[in-house]
Amino acid sequence: MSSILKVDQLQDSGGNNLVTSNGSGVITSSAFGKVLQVVENSSTTTLTNSTTTVSEMLNASITPSSTSNKIFIIGTANLDAQSNGNTYSEIQVFRGTLSGTGLGGVATGRSGSGAYLANLNAIHLDSPNTTSAQQYTLGFRKASGSTTSTSTDGRFYSLILMEIQG
Repeated sequence: MSSILKVDQLQDSGGNNLVTSNGSGVITSSAFGKVLQVVENSSTTTLTNSTTTVSEMLNASITPSSTSNKIFIIGTANLDAQSNGNTYSEIQVFRGTLSGTGLGGVATGRSGSGAYLANLNAIHLDSPNTTSAQQYTLGFRKASGSTTSTSTDGRFYSLILMEIQG
């Protein structure tokens, strides 16, 4: 047994159209989930960190157009880590400066021993709940005592911010 449901609109409880149809198969959906703007900052400048304290790589700012919108953040870096034992390096995304809120986007690279090159990606979906400009910062550090230093060594690294309509 099959059933057919025919409608020309689907609305949320507030009466907002989520999906409409003109009756000839043309469907229009609401804008939820659409990318509204993209901001990107990247570099190949060599940065080196020989401590477990996070150092700034890049920052970028984005201004959400609605308090219900989200910011999808992608931080990526190719890090060259040197070590005399187990080798770890890490990148992390922060809302604001490095002293701001550390977000869940943490990526750690590890090698059994010696040096290694790791492509690290830190990804986070943030809900800033504001229409004020938001700064995000990508930081990096050596993540173990036996790692002597971690460096971008002239390789590409970037921070991408996307406003997603909520």
